[in-house]
This record gives sequence, C-alpha cells and structure tokens, in this order.
Amino acid sequence: MGYPHIGSTYFLKKAKTIMEQQTSIRTNLQLGIYKVIDPIVKVFIKLGLTPNIVTSIGFVLNVGVAVIFILGAEEGNRGDLTYVGWAGGLILFAGLFDMLDGQVARLGNMKSTFGALYDSVLDRYSELIMFLGICYYLVGHHYFLSSIFAFIALIGSMMVSYVRARAEGLGIEIKGGLMQRPERVVTIGLFAVLCGITSFYIGGNYKLYIPGIKFHVFETMSIFTIPIAGVAVLTNITAFKRLMDAKKALLGHKEE
Repeated sequence: MGYPHIGSTYFLKKAKTIMEQQTSIRTNLQLGIYKVIDPIVKVFIKLGLTPNIVTSIGFVLNVGVAVIFILGAEEGNRGDLTYVGWAGGLILFAGLFDMLDGQVARLGNMKSTFGALYDSVLDRYSELIMFLGICYYLVGHHYFLSSIFAFIALIGSMMVSYVRARAEGLGIEIKGGLMQRPERVVTIGLFAVLCGITSFYIGGNYKLYIPGIKFHVFETMSIFTIPIAGVAVLTNITAFKRLMDAKKALLGHKEE
C-alpha cells in the first residue's frame, strides 16, 4: 500500500515485456509463413500477376465470404452451421492473399506508393464487407447480443487501422498490439471453421445447461460468437494502446 508507484512500474514493464515477446513470436511466425508461400509468389510473378491484382482477388474472396453468410441467413436454419464453416474457410483463404500481395511486390520488385495505398484501402473494404456478412447472419438467426459484439469488433478493427494511419500522418510510427489484422482474420476464420466442423458431431442446436440456471450457458454457435466477443474487446484495447503510444511520442517530440 505504501509503494503504489513500484507496483504500477512493475506491471508496465511486465506489459512491455509481453508485448515485445508477442512481437518477436509474430515476426518469426510471419517469416516461417513467407518461406511456405514464396514458391506460390514466384508462380504468380511468372504468370504476370501484379500486387494490385492479388489484392483485388483477396477483396473479391471477402465479398464471397459476405455472400455465404447472407445466404446462410436467408436460406439456412438456425441449427445449420455449415454456412459458418464454409465462410470461415474462405476467410482464411482470402487472408492468405493479404500476405501474397506484399510478397509479390517485394520479390517481384513491384513496390509502389499507390500499391501500398490500394492494399490498405481494399483491406478496410474487405474487413467491412466480412463483418457486414457476419452481422447479417447473426441478426438473421436472432443472435442479437453476438451481433452487437460483431459490430463492436468492426468498430475496433477500423480504429486500430485509423489510429495508426492518423499517427503516421503526424509523423509517428505506431505498430503492435494484441489484435492486428492477421490475428483478426485467423481468429474469426479458424473459429468459424471449428464451429462448422463441430456442428457435424454434436449438432448445430446443441445447448449446455447447468442445474439451477434457467438459460443455457453454451451452444454450438458459441464456438464462433465467443471469439468474436474477444476480438471486440481486444481490438478496442489495441486501438486505445496505440492512441496512448501516439500521445507519448507526441509529448516526447514537444519536449525535444
């Protein structure tokens, strides 16, 4: 009680260490993925595909994700989670093109300022369209609370990108965070696939009840909706963290 500054300093250092470890793991994982996809990248380059074409393919695939979710809402029933599973698979496949376009630019020596802008813009459109499909599906099957979390996740996702872009406009480079775009894509896509697969084994309408509680505490769809809630929380934490980092950097510039 007598040394609150010591406790706060300890936790700040601990948080910084965790963030640095996470960045290191993320970088190593990214380098490993690049080694796997580089042969595909070289094929794309030989076929004459430009980074912008690869980016556009990823965008079209994300439109397909939204279409699957919308069809699931309109034609499927509440217990039919195959649409969720197929949409998740396409989310992961489309996410692969997020990495391919950058590598095509690097290995093909086709980097351009407009290409970087085009990639960023279509990434935002892709994510907006994906969440449109998710929200439509959840509302269509009366998962109203989950649809709110999906919308909050959308807000957080946009703010993570916006804070970075706005900071860079002020001459400050802000990166890092718990839930950047690759993590969002993998989390939502992977758990959507798991949700679809699990529904084949336990059924799409499975519900878990605990004695003494009138409502169910878990259902098959929770495999998809709980991670969305996690994304909603972590994206906004990431955006706020970046905002605080930007503030610290700006104050540092003023002192100089």
